[in-house]
Amino acid sequence: MCGIYVSARFLPSQDDRFALLAHDLQRVNAARGPDVQKIETLHFPSSPAILSTSILPTCPSNNFHEILEIAFFASELRLRGDSPVVQPHTGGGNVLCYNGEIFEGLEIYSHENDGCKLFEALSAAKSLEDIQHILSNIEGPYAFVFYHADSHRMYYARDPLGRRSLLIHEPTGELPYLLLASVSTGANVAYNFTELSTEHLYSLDITTLKSLSNISAGFHQSLGKHSRFPVNSVYLNPFHELAKVSSALPSDDIPIVRSLGNIPEHMLCTVDDFILYLDKSVERQVSDIPRFSLSKGKARLAVLFSGGIDSSIITFLANKHVPLGEPIDLLNVAFENPRKLRHLKEGNIGGVPRHVRRGEAHRKPTQPAVEKEPYLVPDRATGLMELEEIRRVCPGRIWNFVEINVPYTECQEKRPIVESLMSPARTIMDLSLALALYFASRGHGQIRKTPESHPEPYISEARVLLNGLGSDELLGGYGRHRTVYSTGGWEAVIKELQEEIDRLPVRNLGRDDRVISSHGKETRHPFLSLTLVSFLASLPVHFKMDPRGELGTGDKMLLRLATYKLGLVEASCRKKRAMQFGSHSARMEGEKRGDIDLE
Repeated sequence: MCGIYVSARFLPSQDDRFALLAHDLQRVNAARGPDVQKIETLHFPSSPAILSTSILPTCPSNNFHEILEIAFFASELRLRGDSPVVQPHTGGGNVLCYNGEIFEGLEIYSHENDGCKLFEALSAAKSLEDIQHILSNIEGPYAFVFYHADSHRMYYARDPLGRRSLLIHEPTGELPYLLLASVSTGANVAYNFTELSTEHLYSLDITTLKSLSNISAGFHQSLGKHSRFPVNSVYLNPFHELAKVSSALPSDDIPIVRSLGNIPEHMLCTVDDFILYLDKSVERQVSDIPRFSLSKGKARLAVLFSGGIDSSIITFLANKHVPLGEPIDLLNVAFENPRKLRHLKEGNIGGVPRHVRRGEAHRKPTQPAVEKEPYLVPDRATGLMELEEIRRVCPGRIWNFVEINVPYTECQEKRPIVESLMSPARTIMDLSLALALYFASRGHGQIRKTPESHPEPYISEARVLLNGLGSDELLGGYGRHRTVYSTGGWEAVIKELQEEIDRLPVRNLGRDDRVISSHGKETRHPFLSLTLVSFLASLPVHFKMDPRGELGTGDKMLLRLATYKLGLVEASCRKKRAMQFGSHSARMEGEKRGDIDLE
């Protein structure tokens, strides 16, 4: 994991604000990689590129405007290899800022760093096709900026799922500079950041750009958009794009699953294969995490843990691949939500709709105040219940159930920071989810040695956080999947599942990465391994879900059957609950819709 900040502009600049802007963007991207940071600068006058880290080459003032400056800044959070690696990677005139992990495609041993290995491969490339071939054969979350000296091009991209953030400000006449950054400082008149699309591998022809001496006009003339798949390749490149959902329709006589304990005969092999794929994905993502804490007994791995089926199964599988003598932190966040607490005190016996309660308020006496633990939110309750099942099924390990309680006042105090981190995302739902992820990943809470014990303060030092995101999109876990089935049948469900995959790169992964990484943590998504995504996409729809079945059975049916088979019986039938509602981070002050922009 690292923070990337790259700028390109012509000198001399008439914008005196740029130095301050660059400083602020370096600062927020340095927070993502607290181990080490460095900046490298390339200058492109009319002569070949000069690599330096300090002062511009001397040149006559009348030619000074012809100098194109590209500054590469990167910070490093060491999660691979035996020792910290300083970024940007440089050598032979090449420069790489890399934010990501490689889980498949390049053989990387435990003592090696994947950024170094990727730099070696990219530096050996002779053409665009070589670079496409490298990228289309690696699996893992990534965002990068790479200057290739041989071709005088700067390449940049995100992985096909967009699991790592990369923002772009394209130069304009008023703001004449190119900016690429993992995270911004929030809303600012000095830039117009948008999330870089995952559809292409981008390249900037530096030779063309510097010859025009006008970055706002020259940017689009110099820009190339390429597929990750080499046009002339005769090989099967498995990771160049997202998979397409199988269009196979089920027959009319397929049985409805009534009990998770009885796997239909036609699904026996599929359930086993799914467990194998998911287990392998978890193994790749929890292996070889370096040790950082000087204190004994500190966890290297944490799980964003609600007690739902998604977080429970990845916790179970992580237990297989992390040494038993090590603890694993289960991060469970709960918010003090004044609106929810007010409803509890006022009472709402029978769940009377709000508009009815308002109409009857003048006729009914106020209910006596109900005192309730403010942090016993739905995700805390299910988290504690599932903790007991995990302890039974996975004995012998210390499971640190970290109660992360967020007072309303602290939530409001940190809100401007969270809004800045999640930018350019800016809806009410974005904020609700970002708040939950911000405080959960920070890891400041309390643990209890036994359920009856007095809580003790605890800070999770784990740098790798597992997240169950992706299962609902891939396996049909949302209520809208039932809705489209009722109106359009299986064909409509297949279309919706394809749209779910297509939306994954643009919906929330970049936002989540920006928020979580602000604490020097990295989130990993076992359900979003491209290998697993391809496997699930290839399955006929009725192997993954069955909207004819009951809630808690038919939704994410394949996942529920697998979870039950692994012994997590209680987790297997838990119903879907969105993070913002389970933690009470949503609607703290009102009932506005989640898709409305923040004011």
